[in-house]
Amino acid sequence: MKSPAQASAAGPGGEPWLIGQVAAGNRCAFEKLYRLYFPRLARFLWRMTPSTQLIEEIVNDTMLVVWQKAGSFDGSCKLSTWIFAIAYRRACNALRGLDEPQADCPDACQGSPDAQPERLFEIACLGQALALALQALPLAQRAVFELSFYHDMGYAEIAQIVECPVNTVKTRLFHARQRLASLLATQMEERT
Repeated sequence: MKSPAQASAAGPGGEPWLIGQVAAGNRCAFEKLYRLYFPRLARFLWRMTPSTQLIEEIVNDTMLVVWQKAGSFDGSCKLSTWIFAIAYRRACNALRGLDEPQADCPDACQGSPDAQPERLFEIACLGQALALALQALPLAQRAVFELSFYHDMGYAEIAQIVECPVNTVKTRLFHARQRLASLLATQMEERT
């Protein structure tokens, strides 16, 4: 028996319902799914590449695959896991040989409007240091870090997306944290 949350998610407008409609060729359902996933995928991909044009291309390629293969979605995982896995594979293919450090971080200047200029500058510097450190990670480590910390996904879901065992996800995350700590410490020392 389905829980109330599962039942409502399966109803009109829920993700399982949407993908079923997309599989049936419903363009309106696809547009709704596209609008639902574009910002999430763009945020995920932004941390993998600084190119807005490439991000849009990868998202569009991903959603084209979703449109074409919606009928093959079997519900054995969450729809978001399936879509993020497609995006991850598309990004890996697109980024081979194109991985360049990112110079700025739009999230870096977020803070309260009452914050002092010095504090905003510190936040911006830390955000920039984090963005540069993330870009220095190998793609496999960066992806698991992003999915874990920025998209709040669990090990099993990440393992499905990046197509590796759960223990490999844990190992990559461990090494990513260690490498980030080292890179951030070095960057912060250079700034002082």
